[in-house]
Amino acid sequence: MYRGAGGSNGGEGSFLIGLIMMVAGGYLFLRSVHVDHYLSMGAGLFHIGSFQITNGMVLIPFIFGIGMIFYNSKNILGWFLTIASIVALTFGIIASINFSLQGMSAFDLITMIILFVGGLGLFLRSLQGRNSRF
Repeated sequence: MYRGAGGSNGGEGSFLIGLIMMVAGGYLFLRSVHVDHYLSMGAGLFHIGSFQITNGMVLIPFIFGIGMIFYNSKNILGWFLTIASIVALTFGIIASINFSLQGMSAFDLITMIILFVGGLGLFLRSLQGRNSRF
């Protein structure tokens, strides 16, 4: 017996149209998002009380950790300093990213929402069997 999208009977057309609509809506939405950052070596990443930790301060334990690892690769403190510094720097970079939507008309926004959510509905419907109650 032939099985269609998601192992159900039929639904290939809904699957394909839904997928195309989701991709188009997601593409239009992501095209309208503007990504900016404000990261510099003096930018504050974290605050501990009133003390501010900057990017440059995070690199100091990273440098010591790398030196310890090259001196003795089994040094747990060196690995801890290196990994903790990389994690702190990664979180700091992610926290410094600023997302904003470009100016758009209500028509553009509604078109994006209808394409994405309508496509998601068609896509999910195609994964059900034809005899399903829902």
